[in-house]
Parts: sequence; C-alpha cells; structure tokens
Amino acid sequence: MFDLIIRGASFSARSFFLAALSLFSWMCVAGAVHAQTPPGFGDPGARTSGGSAATGDFVAVDPTLNIGNITIGATSQVVVLFRNDSGRPIQTGEIQLYPSSTVSAEVSMNQCSAEEQPAAAVCAISLAVRGLQTGTFRVDMLMQHNGRARLVTTSITGQVQAGDTAETRFISDVEAIPSEIDFGNLQDVQSVVRSVVLRNTTSQPIDINSIYIESPERAGYSIRTDCKRLVPGQVCIMTVTWSPVLRGNASGVLIIEHSGPTTLANVNLRGDFSPAGTRQAEIFPEAVPGKGLLVASQEEVNFGSGVESVSSMTVSLVNVGDAPLTLREIKLGSTESAGVSISRNGCRVNLVLDPVEACPLTLSWSPVRVGQLLDDIQILHSGARGVLVMPVRGQASSAVSQDTKAVRLTGVRGTGVISDDAAIDLEPFTLVSDEGFDPSSLLGGYVVTSHSPTRAIISGPGGSRIVFNGEEIVLGGVLWNVDIRSSGIEFSAGSEKVLLLFDRSLSSTDRSSSSSSSSGMAAN
Repeated sequence: MFDLIIRGASFSARSFFLAALSLFSWMCVAGAVHAQTPPGFGDPGARTSGGSAATGDFVAVDPTLNIGNITIGATSQVVVLFRNDSGRPIQTGEIQLYPSSTVSAEVSMNQCSAEEQPAAAVCAISLAVRGLQTGTFRVDMLMQHNGRARLVTTSITGQVQAGDTAETRFISDVEAIPSEIDFGNLQDVQSVVRSVVLRNTTSQPIDINSIYIESPERAGYSIRTDCKRLVPGQVCIMTVTWSPVLRGNASGVLIIEHSGPTTLANVNLRGDFSPAGTRQAEIFPEAVPGKGLLVASQEEVNFGSGVESVSSMTVSLVNVGDAPLTLREIKLGSTESAGVSISRNGCRVNLVLDPVEACPLTLSWSPVRVGQLLDDIQILHSGARGVLVMPVRGQASSAVSQDTKAVRLTGVRGTGVISDDAAIDLEPFTLVSDEGFDPSSLLGGYVVTSHSPTRAIISGPGGSRIVFNGEEIVLGGVLWNVDIRSSGIEFSAGSEKVLLLFDRSLSSTDRSSSSSSSSGMAAN
C-alpha cells in the first residue's frame, strides 16, 4: 500500500525529497569551516577576554628594517617597534643580537621589558649599530616572550661607507686618539712624550683589561697609564715615552685589550733617531727652563804679555737663567805655585745669585817664573751644566819674589771695617767680621827693604816708612800692631795676622859681603 501511495504521488513526493536532500547538503558545506576549528581545540592565547577567538601574536612592526648608510667608525641608533597582536598581555624576555663582521651592535634601550605589554600595545627597543668595516651589514635580532610563538625576530640591514679618507680600516669599541703616533726624526738625545686618549664609544661600560707595547727590545718605548674602566662616553689618557737607544728606525704597536665586543684596539708607533755629530762644548751652555745659567763677562782671563809685577783682573759672573743658583766652589785647575790667586771679595763659595744678578771675580797673578801662564779657573754651581771653566792666560817677562808677598797666618776672622780710602794717614776703624775680607790684600803692595830686631823699613804705595817693634801703625785704613820677627814683620789687627816676609837679598849686610867678596876676588 505504501508503495502505491508513493507511486500515486510520485511526482510531488519525489520533488520534496530531492529538495530536502539538497538543503541538507548545503548546510553541511556551509558549516564545514567551523567544524575544522572547534573552540575546544583553538589557541588559548588567540582568545579575547570575552571568549571570542582572535588570530595573531607578539610581532615586529617591520620584520626587515633597512637603515641605509652609516659611516665607518660612527654609531647609529636604530629603533625597532614591536606590537602585541594577541588577545592577552605578553611579557618579553632575553634579547640576542647577531651582527655581521662589518658592524657591532648592542641594545641601548629596551622599553618592552619594562612591564607586560597589553593587547594591541606597541613598544620600542633601541639598538646602537657601529660601523667597523666598509661593506654591507646585517643585524639579526631574536627576542623571547611568553606568547604563542615564544620567539620574535627582526633584521636590520644597510651599508657601511668609508669616511672622508676613503680608507678601509677597523674601528674598535674603544677609540684611540690618535690612531697612530709618529715621533718624527729625532736628532737630540732627549726623551719624547706623546699622549693617547681612549674613549668608550659604546652605550655600555667597558673594562680595560691590559695595555702594553709590542716592539723590538731596544726600541726605547715605554707607557704610563691608569685606565681601568670606561663608562659610555668617558675618556682616559695614556702617555707614551720614546727614549731612543739605537740609531735608525724604531717601530712598535700599542695594544689595548678590553671587554667590548671587538676586544682590541691598537695604536701604531714609529720614529727615526738620527743624532747629529758631536761638536765641541762651548764655554757657556744654552739656557734651560727652570735652571740658573752662569756666564762671565769674558771668555778667558788674559793678563797679556810682558808681565813683570803683580797683576789683577776682574770679571763679572752673571746668572742669566730664570732660577737662582748657588756658587759651590771656586778653584784653579792647578795649585797656586804658578802665582795665581783668587780674591775672596765678591764671588765666593755659597753665594746665591738670583736671576740677572752678578758678582765680581778678581784674580791676581804674581809670576814665579819667566814664561807663559797656562791655567784655568773652575766655578762649580747649581745651575745648568753645573760648572763654568775659563782659561787663564798670560806671559811673564820676569819673576816676582814670593818673599815680598803678604802671607796670611790664620783663618780666624778678625773684627774691623775696611776703609774705602787706603791713605795711610786716615783715622783707624773698628774691625768687623767679613767673609769676603782678606787682610793680606791690604798689605800685598808693601815690601820690607830693611830689617832689624827693633825696627824695619817698608816700601809701598805711599812711599817708604820706618816701623818699630810693638808700635801701632795705620796701613790701608786699618790699625795694625807691629811685631818684628826674624823672618819678617807680623801685622795683627784683632785676631787677623799678616806676615810680610823679608827678602834677604835686599839686606845691606848681604850686599856688603857680596861686594867685599867681589873686591877680594878682583884683587887676587
């Protein structure tokens, strides 16, 4: 019966059945998309707070960033942006940088790690990229996060160009200024000092681990520094000293080992030592800053020729330096047997000469033999070079008897004032102590022409006069006590004593004996 019903209504029933079957098929196709990603198996991080699903994660705004050209040695700050495309807050983690060999890179600022990044938030990370060598560069950046992908990457590309010098060279994170030291051609035997400045060109502190010089053993280079740690932008200084040892070229390399990405910096050292030929030392040296310089008004003391009596010459010693100097010793090259003596008036031991100050130096010569005088006076001092040597020259035509020379018996200073006028008839003055006073110089021109136990005759600049034993007499403005001795006349003033020796060849007794002997020989 059922079959009949179907058959009876075959057209209408069949049409309905076919229509229902088509509708069921369309519903299956329309719902296929939802059936492949059921909510229970979706990404939890891709759902919003309301429970609706959302695609996306923590991504770079620009996965590949081309910053163009940078100059070798220069540092460019590159800002990389990241966005949270997920539906929940994300916390970022460690950052790794992988730069090519032509650049160095480091993170100078990380805004993304300051706090969790909420949904749809954008944060920035700044990278310091520094050109080391010319050529193309690439810096790959990898950052961890707690989003669905766990990692996000971005790439920075560009070109490193040479500077104005168009030179291909390596640039370190610690910049050395200058990058090369040329000491030039050195002719003087004197050390040369140059400075090198180290600067941290990165955004991170750098430790200086070691500084040393690689050079031949006798190149003569040395270094002095206290550079230890450099914060970003900080500088420190080193001093390199070159003390040449051998003639010719001297080369070396100053090496700085540090904790920066490049780990090394270097400065080339070079110089050429070609000393000038040795020349004869001049009597007066050149001025030296901070030192006294002693010079004389004459280059030599020359008494001339035909000298047959006591002669004196005075030269001025002047400090032409810019610091005080002290006279330490004044002496002759030989003993006084040549008849040359130095006056203690004026220049003397321990005298301090200020700049442009002078003192007189007097030399007297009593020839002891006929012939040429060859001697030198040596003045030791605390100024430049430390010694001044002046030749002392002269030619004697006759000898001066040393028996007539005034002799000082004691080095004890007396008391007395020397009169500026040496006239004999002046009133006596009281003696005072004077380091530059030599009493024998007052009586140096007097000669004993006659001698007896109680009286004697002396001849001098004021003529001849008789002196008596035990009396007081004024000579050269000083009151002297006379003591006639067997060898001559002793003059004393306080504790100062001067002895005028008697020349026996001037004795009338000797002359009479000689005359009698000559007459007797003639008679025979």
